Amino acid sequence: MDSPTDPERSARGFALYVGLDEDTASATGLSLAEVVNRLKAQLEDLAPEASTHATIALAPRGTPGDNLELVRLALHDPGTLRALAEKQHKASEADGVVIDISRKRVVMGGEVVGLTFLEFELMQYLVLREGQSVSREAIIDHLWDPDSGESPNSRTIDVYVRRLRAKLEPYPDIVRTVRGQGYRFDRHADVTIIYGQGPSPDVAV
Repeated sequence: MDSPTDPERSARGFALYVGLDEDTASATGLSLAEVVNRLKAQLEDLAPEASTHATIALAPRGTPGDNLELVRLALHDPGTLRALAEKQHKASEADGVVIDISRKRVVMGGEVVGLTFLEFELMQYLVLREGQSVSREAIIDHLWDPDSGESPNSRTIDVYVRRLRAKLEPYPDIVRTVRGQGYRFDRHADVTIIYGQGPSPDVAV
């Protein structure tokens, strides 16, 4: 391994992840703790000025997976955590619905759903108010500029919801009807929401 070169930063140490379970270590005649202590002693010979800290990563017995990968996950290695998050995101895109507020798109079964601007804005308005029943009048006030010259009514919202649900098949109940009140978005097992880094796009700060 070459030393990293970065004019803005300097190397201050390193982490060495070792994938080795107790049974494998015992087969060599050493416990895992003894292996760790011997490595620390060797490092002290190589670099007496180095300060060290060692920890043994634990996992429930029978946990499947590569020992090294499990160690990196247990110790919150940033690269491994990023890779896991990307893997989970890809899986959610393939298997369910991803509502990506940051990119203003919906992905279902790995394909981008062709929503119109108002259809997405309607869904976003409900998603950002998760668990709240939103009246048709509130939706109209949010989606239509009073100076636009258009005159939407409750029936207009019902039509947009029906179109949205048709495009979200087989997950139409993402948008729920609340009798006598309006519509609501509830947390759904098949739905992943990506909010992005900034403030909610329709909430004043």
